[in-house]
Amino acid sequence: MPHATTRDDVRIYFEEAGQGTPILFLHEFAADYTNWEPQMRYFSRGHRCITYSARGYTPSDVPEGEFYSYTHFYTDALAVLDHLGIERAHLVGLSMGAYSSLQIGLNAPQRALSMTLAGVGSGSELETLEAWRKQCRANAEQFETLGSTEVAKVTREAPSRISFLVKDPRGHADFYAALARHDAKGSANTMRGFQGGRPSIYTMTDAISKTATPALIICGDEDDPCVGPSLFLKKHLPAAGLAMFPKSGHVLNLEEPALFNESVERFVTLVEAGRWPVRDPRSMVAH
Repeated sequence: MPHATTRDDVRIYFEEAGQGTPILFLHEFAADYTNWEPQMRYFSRGHRCITYSARGYTPSDVPEGEFYSYTHFYTDALAVLDHLGIERAHLVGLSMGAYSSLQIGLNAPQRALSMTLAGVGSGSELETLEAWRKQCRANAEQFETLGSTEVAKVTREAPSRISFLVKDPRGHADFYAALARHDAKGSANTMRGFQGGRPSIYTMTDAISKTATPALIICGDEDDPCVGPSLFLKKHLPAAGLAMFPKSGHVLNLEEPALFNESVERFVTLVEAGRWPVRDPRSMVAH
């Protein structure tokens, strides 16, 4: 099985398909490398596409201890690129993967041709940040005490997942069947370290405002925790565009695969043509 090795000797499983300019897909907390299959099949027709399972998600390693910070996760993505000899790639991330893509844009912008930030920013609201972190710790304990199968049953009707269930019951069932197979310890560690420990994007205004990497922000209009952060990023990222998917929730690449693929393809095409510029100051209203 193909693996990249991180700087702390964690093996990261990846798959790739196609040839051309690279696209790296970064999955969300409840997913793994397999959830990008609709995009791998579509975009590999014209690009070199790579998907991988983050640390804590088999068949990648599930390390013991406190090795699950947001820094570990975004540097793991870079380790995959390094292993494959890829200097720069388009980054396409959902939720947890979008946060990691943003961190690459902030900390290693020379590695990102562009960044698609889908379903980004849940848990960022400063007034409820401590409550969010407390809930993440409780969720981690659920994985440890109940196991992934039972947690999948409990979370399958979370508010931001309902539109997926309504539109595509079969796809929704497959998604949560996959979550039930996740390594419970890896999920607990990720929930506690990454989800419950990452800084709010609202604390990064200065760094975000200096990041000129082309960005496409995609948000479902029924994914309430991500609407505010998506608008914030649109306001402060200099080269950002915002796509709001109507009547859509969190798992955008599976809930609306055709619309997602079309949006990302148009964005990547414009970036590669040099037609996704930094926002012209003349278009900004003074306050």
